[in-house]
Amino acid sequence: MTIAFRYTSKDLEDLPYVEGVRYEIIDGELYVTTQPHGLHQFTCGAFISELTQWCQRHGSGAVLPAPGIIFSDDNNVGPDLVLFRDNRWLESMDSGGHFHFAPDIIVEVVSPGKVNGVRDRELKLDLYSRRGVLEYWIADYRARTVEVYRQEGGHLQLQATLQGDDLLTSPLLAGFGCSVSRFWPTTAAR
Repeated sequence: MTIAFRYTSKDLEDLPYVEGVRYEIIDGELYVTTQPHGLHQFTCGAFISELTQWCQRHGSGAVLPAPGIIFSDDNNVGPDLVLFRDNRWLESMDSGGHFHFAPDIIVEVVSPGKVNGVRDRELKLDLYSRRGVLEYWIADYRARTVEVYRQEGGHLQLQATLQGDDLLTSPLLAGFGCSVSRFWPTTAAR
């Protein structure tokens, strides 16, 4: 009988720190990524700006870039950004600054490469569904699209793929609306 090795949060603590390298565990599998592309970071910043403005207008909530979320000992991820609509994010944070509750919204910006696409569109989608994330947005700066998934029947289901001047809205964020074209630079090499 062969028993496959499953990584845990403890294993992450033992891995060496390497500048620009991020480690994640999904269902016991280790995923290693390197520093993201500048357009990836531009897109993250644009989401942070738009969502932070909504939080400030409503006087509650928080948008956090690249937080550590420990759903379980073998599910330890660092999404590009998360949004909590209220102050429950403070209750969810442990002494190490990691979160243990599902955020209301998670945004992942897809990095180039098949492995990255599979991780964000399949593995993380499944994990976030199981853990009760209410909305999951997948942004692709190369295709200039945003896929919007919402909880429906206990699973995150694709609701729309937005592009161009399509308006990104959410039933979770009263009054929020943003053209997805705001998430991409106006002129840039892809």
